[in-house]
Amino acid sequence: MGNETPQTLVVHETDRPIDGWDDPERGRVRWRTLFSKGVSPTEGVTCGVALLGPGDWLARHRHAPPEVYYVVEGAGNVFLEGEERRVEAGDAVFIPGMALHGIAQVGEKALKFFYVFGVDSFDGVTYLFSRPPR
Repeated sequence: MGNETPQTLVVHETDRPIDGWDDPERGRVRWRTLFSKGVSPTEGVTCGVALLGPGDWLARHRHAPPEVYYVVEGAGNVFLEGEERRVEAGDAVFIPGMALHGIAQVGEKALKFFYVFGVDSFDGVTYLFSRPPR
């Protein structure tokens, strides 16, 4: 009691189911949630891997928790509070809570990025989309 060792988990990305959106308001994006309460016996962090194929995008939106993107492969244009910037493998992006942001794949190779929120569950992230969707 009190000195319990937290459970260590190792998961492989391809062992997690693919989820995603394909609509004009939210965008065309796929992701795999790696750790999130309800998906894994974890709390305090929710993270996963997102994939944007050629021409795909995640529409501009806001949410209360801050978020971090780490680009694993490919390239994209990230929009953050009125500024657009190209990102590529090795780049990290910090997104403050309630900041308007979105991302779109560019080039021939799919854009893959790791995302993380400091919340127990993905269910704790309410997406507030804005228009225009891109």
